[in-house]
Amino acid sequence: MNEKVRLSVGAAPGQRAFAAVVGVLCTAFGAVFVLLPVFADRLLSRLTGVGDPFPSYDEARDLPPDMLPPALNDSAPAGPVRFVGLCGLPIVLLGLYLLLRVLRTAAWLEGTRASVRGALATRTVDLATAEVGGGAVAYRGGNDAVLRVPTVIARDRETGRQVTIPLQGMGLATLPPYELRALADAITAGRPDQGRDADAHVLAGQLRSMAGNPLGR
Repeated sequence: MNEKVRLSVGAAPGQRAFAAVVGVLCTAFGAVFVLLPVFADRLLSRLTGVGDPFPSYDEARDLPPDMLPPALNDSAPAGPVRFVGLCGLPIVLLGLYLLLRVLRTAAWLEGTRASVRGALATRTVDLATAEVGGGAVAYRGGNDAVLRVPTVIARDRETGRQVTIPLQGMGLATLPPYELRALADAITAGRPDQGRDADAHVLAGQLRSMAGNPLGR
């Protein structure tokens, strides 16, 4: 029961590659907007031929501040292009989130403790003592069809921490039989089969039934 079992959750390799490409493109596109203000002033000056008539402030020190060129006047207001970079920040964050979600999403069992890692955080719940139940998550598949994936939902009775484990593997209809049995064993380990824990044994029995019928027939 102390063996670490990595669960086959997450997207299929093709879906992971597509999401990674989208994440990289979003990050790169947003970074262009973020860095644009750094180069825009010089680029616009070269394109329009508008330059600074004074190579240094020493040559213009006798002029009043309101007659100084914008490049030499610290009080000159920032141009609108300076704020374009703010538009790129949400795109950069979205791209980074997609990358982290694709690269980090994972779930595993270590003894009776189930850990689910998302884009930013990892949650761990002891399945042997947690409140466990079945659920489903919906996602859009091909031809705009909405597919429902069965899940195991476990909530720690003391802290309220919750993890959701999808029962669909990467490119598979369900998790492999060995992983389903490992989940069932973790749920029932040392757990009484009466009272409020009786439903947990029913759920474990359903997981074992799924493991015994991997073809779904």
